[in-house]
Amino acid sequence: MQRLLFHAGAKAVAFALALLPFLWLFWAAWSEQLGANPAEALIRSLGDWTLRFLVLVLAITPLRVVTGWSALARFRRMTGLFVFFYACLHLLAYVWFDMGFDLSAVVDDVIQRPFILVGMTAWLLLFMMAATSFNRAIKTLGAQRWQLLHRSIYAVAGLAVLHFFWMRSGKNDFADVLVYAALLAALLGWRVWRRWRRPSP
Repeated sequence: MQRLLFHAGAKAVAFALALLPFLWLFWAAWSEQLGANPAEALIRSLGDWTLRFLVLVLAITPLRVVTGWSALARFRRMTGLFVFFYACLHLLAYVWFDMGFDLSAVVDDVIQRPFILVGMTAWLLLFMMAATSFNRAIKTLGAQRWQLLHRSIYAVAGLAVLHFFWMRSGKNDFADVLVYAALLAALLGWRVWRRWRRPSP
């Protein structure tokens, strides 16, 4: 597995696989396969894929430590950028289909509906991380400040689950919310446990 992960074409394959949900949703929307309410289906599907990639990017470090596959670290930045990519598509679909690109209506919605505010806050944090995800940003910010900024991914995880919870509360449907909350709590809890058990210098 380590050899496969270090293969020159491994990142290209991972990139293509990460694009498949977008291509499928694009085709489904184009061919009118999204059901009776395609706009809602598209917005929610893109939100789901944002959460899935968020779980995936947070799972990379535990998997690398447990399996010893150090090559997994090569995929962390790309996976994080795909979290932002699907979050942008989720936001775009909301602004387009729900708000008709009426920015004043978007601002009013952010003010009036807490779950939209929470989602927008998570997107802004993702934007800052994506904008500083390159090597030059590490040199500009300094390693310590860059690491502090990119630990915002943990705040994004909490905000994303809260956004999803409030969105589903209207229909009293929390099954998927509990699954994502459990996965993200386990991944964040692993990090806390590992830091706690680390011997003091």
